[in-house]
Amino acid sequence: MKLHILAFGAHADDVEIGMAGTIAKYTKQGYEAGICELTEAELSSNGTVEVRKKEANRAAEILGVNMRKNLGMPDRGLFMKEEYIEQIVDVIREWRPAVVFAPFHEDRHPDHGNCTRLVEEAVFSAGIRKYKGKKDLPAHRVSSFHYYMINGFHKPSFCVDITREMETKVTALKAYESQFTKGENGVMTPLTEGYIETVVAREKMFGKEVGVQYAEGFISKSPLLLHYDVIGEKS
Repeated sequence: MKLHILAFGAHADDVEIGMAGTIAKYTKQGYEAGICELTEAELSSNGTVEVRKKEANRAAEILGVNMRKNLGMPDRGLFMKEEYIEQIVDVIREWRPAVVFAPFHEDRHPDHGNCTRLVEEAVFSAGIRKYKGKKDLPAHRVSSFHYYMINGFHKPSFCVDITREMETKVTALKAYESQFTKGENGVMTPLTEGYIETVVAREKMFGKEVGVQYAEGFISKSPLLLHYDVIGEKS
């Protein structure tokens, strides 16, 4: 299967925080989308690897994605290693996405920025015919590469209207009950302190900036080309 959208995250729930609404918007229209997290988030303060996997699968069902994959790299160990780049290259070449997303590197969690640096390297290498990777798959050049926001609030290059998908986004985030709710044996973390409400407020602010109720903001790695049809009819 060839994907239209492939979103990478360091941990399960990263992609949902940043762009669940956009993924839901396009899967509803019949586009193919996938999510790949690099680690199993085994060092998370709350929950377990097994619980997190179940939550991730539930979120994937809610968003209607066509594939979800976990590469099992070490949590807090996402350093620039060729073997990690090769693994990501293989995912890109296997699923051949048109557009790739990764976290914006300015974020309080170092894993998010490290994830993006690995994905950037892999996106470039995936398009090199003589670069083998681990599986020696045919080269694939991604059409565009954008960043989504997790913990940060940055000036976006563009926004996607998710007004109709905001409820779906919140439902997908709530699938991660172990992360966003303090359980009986859990501990307080930044995620359990009204984090989902903060995400909703951010998307409402982005929406206000572009004249809709809710929007997700993205930062583009390259300049964007606007086509005539987004400008309007001639007078």
